[in-house]
Order: sequence, then structure tokens, then C-alpha cells
Amino acid sequence: MKFKIVKRKIKDIPVLEIVDRTREYDKLPLVIYYHGWQTSKELVLTQGRKLANQGFRVCLPDAPNHGERHQAISPVISLTFWNSIQGNLAEYEYLRDYYLYHGLSSQVFVGGVSMGGITTCALLTHHPEIIAAACIMGEPSPVHFRMRTIKRAAEREIKLPSDYTDLLSWQEHYDLARNPETLAGRPLYMWHGTEDYKIPIESVQSFVEKNQEEVYGAGIQFEIGQKEGHLVQIPVMEKVANFFVKNITLNA
Repeated sequence: MKFKIVKRKIKDIPVLEIVDRTREYDKLPLVIYYHGWQTSKELVLTQGRKLANQGFRVCLPDAPNHGERHQAISPVISLTFWNSIQGNLAEYEYLRDYYLYHGLSSQVFVGGVSMGGITTCALLTHHPEIIAAACIMGEPSPVHFRMRTIKRAAEREIKLPSDYTDLLSWQEHYDLARNPETLAGRPLYMWHGTEDYKIPIESVQSFVEKNQEEVYGAGIQFEIGQKEGHLVQIPVMEKVANFFVKNITLNA
């Protein structure tokens, strides 16, 4: 299959679109796939190609403060990180609606790696139109991750703003671990390595154990990468693509 990679801006959001060259103007299932912290859309191109090879139209956006929108990192620990995720959440509908308006997408799927995985889980709390999602090395609970940041800052004697928790209070509303019923049985593929020290696996495991047996969590599929760290290998990318294909077949 020959792909066409289109570089465009949607509401000033830089994106790469990957699509089968022979189906560029067809209505296709859409995957919006988010990159990780301090990387860019180009670094998820391999995943994008694997998805496009399965018949998807793939949109890879640059998160705020990243790639073509690179900005200096705030001296306040993790503030730029969280601002980038919040920006992804705010901009999601612009991307979704662009493809719907132009008749280029039928169903919407979402996925992401690391920071993009956190974005993915957060989007599930507010967007029931998402058919299925993939969270790779992400975190379903931004509140838990924030609390971990606060603890680590205290241990290192790093001063945080006195209203740090209030500044990030939006997270409670987008925390999938606190609002698991919003999954509503939708398929969610999660992959995490046991040796991931950037986003430890324990919170993800806890989320799966608490919710997988519930009706709303029946679609959760969790795979553990034994002795794997914070790095996505090709076989995992292929599993993500196959997961989405399976679910577009079931929901077509």
C-alpha cells in the first residue's frame, strides 16, 4: 500500500495526516493519535503508518508546546506537561469536526503514547462518540500522577505554588479512574512495561483490577510488557493497529 502523508494545519494545530493514496477522499474510520512528552507528531509516524495500512485515516497532531509549537518549559514543575495535555483535550473537537465536516471520517478512534496515553484516557471521560481507544504507557488517573509529582517535589525540596492543586483542578473531571463508568463498555487497549519508571505500572494495574470485571469496564484489554521500560517496540504498535481493526469490524 502506498501512503500519502499530508502536512496541514487545522485551526492552527499542526498535524500530519496519513492515508491510503488511492482512498484520500473516501470516508474512512479516523484515528487521532497523540505523541508523548517533549517529542512530536513525527515520532509517532511509524504507528501512524501501521494504522493507515489497516485502512484508517490517521491524524497525528503536535500537542501544544511541542513540535512546531515548541515553547520553553515553565519553571513550575510539570505545569507545561499538564498544560499540553489540557490543550490536547480542548483541541480534540477541532480535529474531530474537521474530518466530519469534510466527509472524510466515519467513526472516531483515539490513541496515544505516554502523555498521549494520558490524553486518551481523559478524552474517554467526555466523548462517548469515541468507538475505541488505546493507551500505551499512559495513566488513567491524572490526579494520582499529580499527587505523585507533589510527593516527589516535597522529597526534593522543590517549591510548588501554594495553589498548585487548584490550578490543576480540571483533572478531577477528566480522571478515568474516578469516572470509570464513562467507559460504558467501550474497548480500551492498555499496554505498560513493568520497568517503566517515568509512569509506573502500579496505577494502571489498579485501574484494570478495579474495573475490568464491571459491565462498563468489560472492554478493557490489558497487556504487560515484562521487563519493558518506557519505550514502545514495533510488536506493540502492530497490536494497537490490530486492536483498532478488530473494533471497527465489530462496530461498522
